[in-house]
Amino acid sequence: MPDTAPPASRRYLVVSPCRNEAAYLRRTLDAVVAQTERPALWIVVDDGSTDETPAILANYAARHEWIRVVPKPDRGHRAVGPGVIEAFEAGLAAAPPLDGFDYLCKLDLDLDLPRAYFATLMDRLEADPRLGTCSGKPWYRTTSGAWISEKCGDEASVGMTKFYRVACFQEIGGFVREVNWDSIDCHKARQLGWTARSWDDPEIRIEHLRPMGSSQSGIVSGRRRAGYAQYYMGTDPLYFTATALYRMTRPPYVIGGLAMLWGYGESWLAGKPRQQDTALIAFIRRYQRRALRVGKRRALEEVEARQAGLRGPGTP
Repeated sequence: MPDTAPPASRRYLVVSPCRNEAAYLRRTLDAVVAQTERPALWIVVDDGSTDETPAILANYAARHEWIRVVPKPDRGHRAVGPGVIEAFEAGLAAAPPLDGFDYLCKLDLDLDLPRAYFATLMDRLEADPRLGTCSGKPWYRTTSGAWISEKCGDEASVGMTKFYRVACFQEIGGFVREVNWDSIDCHKARQLGWTARSWDDPEIRIEHLRPMGSSQSGIVSGRRRAGYAQYYMGTDPLYFTATALYRMTRPPYVIGGLAMLWGYGESWLAGKPRQQDTALIAFIRRYQRRALRVGKRRALEEVEARQAGLRGPGTP
């Protein structure tokens, strides 16, 4: 399809941190190139790749003037959380001012997207002035070809494809450089009167190409890290315990939930630092405790109704 410019009121910037994504990269590049409404600018931050990623990116950038590659020195390893946001911020720094865009997306490069993915998200943002960030939901294929949902909650946009209204992103102050950045941002948006959503609709369903659960030791390490992430965010201990017990019913059975409790508990006992936004921690815990009593859906409805007054006439 021709590289036609996007409409003036639907200009969106995509920033993609990546490192050694040669196995999946072309699928994501082709999916974005084929969008019914393409980005105004796509900045890909090559975070020290040592595989064929740089050559693949250079090929696509040469063919599409709206794709720009920003190289970043090799730190020597993949860094979950802080490293990803550091690379994302390097992409933002290389972009024109955000005020020149309507929307911003942080997009991973191990995904496949439907052709109208971004157009559909913008339609929904235009229909709901309080909606600050949104996404589809990720699924992946097993080796046998079966589709498996990653079971993400409806109350947050997913970290692999964070699509933001620029006004909301600027108001929350961007992403924190820590694990669980992709939950903290949605809680902060809600605290400020915005809403966050992901939908499991086929028209915006995301295929996550990176193999999931290929190594049990990897899963255990990841669940332990998730426990620390919830500790850092300030998650209520009772709510977290209930979450870990639920995770014991999902593969890897029992051990995954135990690893989460281990990660949270060792962080607590060691007195590791938490995020500095104490008002946000209190806000998160009120919501979580209410969710334990009445369920997440009703608790979410209540908190969104309570915060609605923060978004005055002319939102955003």
